[in-house]
Amino acid sequence: MSVLGEPGHWQRPDSDKLGEGRAARRKVKPGMWGYLSLLPVFLAFWAAAGIWTVFAIAVANRSVNLTDGIPYISLCGSYPPQSCIFSQLLNMGAALAAWICILRYHQFRDWGVAKWLNQLILWSGLLCALGTSVVGNFQQKNQQATHLTGAFFAFFVGHLYFWLQLLLSWWMKNLPQPGAPWIGPLRLVLCSLCTFLMVTMVILHTSLLRSASAVCEWAVAMLLFMLFGLLAVDFSCVGGCTVCLQPGPSLSQLPASLQTQAWPSTGRGHRDQSPDPSAPLG
Repeated sequence: MSVLGEPGHWQRPDSDKLGEGRAARRKVKPGMWGYLSLLPVFLAFWAAAGIWTVFAIAVANRSVNLTDGIPYISLCGSYPPQSCIFSQLLNMGAALAAWICILRYHQFRDWGVAKWLNQLILWSGLLCALGTSVVGNFQQKNQQATHLTGAFFAFFVGHLYFWLQLLLSWWMKNLPQPGAPWIGPLRLVLCSLCTFLMVTMVILHTSLLRSASAVCEWAVAMLLFMLFGLLAVDFSCVGGCTVCLQPGPSLSQLPASLQTQAWPSTGRGHRDQSPDPSAPLG
């Protein structure tokens, strides 16, 4: 898959990787933001609205009691019926997050980011998406150890995903910086707040101040949603994406043993040989 560049610029697919495929040029028409820029925005609104809906249902059916303090996000989604909504919400959010991380990987590749660093960023984002799905499918009341493992990947590794991108933009000065000049400082502020709140959350949790720790957890979740939503600015210069399939070896290039197995066989396993119409009769 390749991501097409800024609108109005020519992009040539890498035909060397496609064997004998013809090199083609594609021009992206200039215009407003492409549909890919809507993915991060949709994810941010979907996740934020979803967890607050789960919270409202949990309060309404008294699965949680606010007089005892602010509950954790996972506690709100541990009881039916909101547990079903919680699972579906996080599964869809994880799928969208993984899609966004893959698109971001291809964008960085087109910008000339080193492969090892690009893959490190990609895998941190994919682990964040995986952890989000684990949190939704393994509720805290049923599988606490698995649930906490997923929460670690969703929060801490997801937080690392954005720090790595921020450090990359600082390290590579020539890296494209779409959007207004204040986007970079805003990301720095959001990442710094995430770091501070996550450290505070862990300290408060170990100090048995669970309500205050839960407030930090809700705040970290909102900040991560905002960071994902800000990726719409980076995708605003993407006109679209293409998926290229590399053809495999043809049947004539396979070994003789595999060619024999590939032909349909008759009764005793012999290859069904049809007569050659060019051969003489008799």
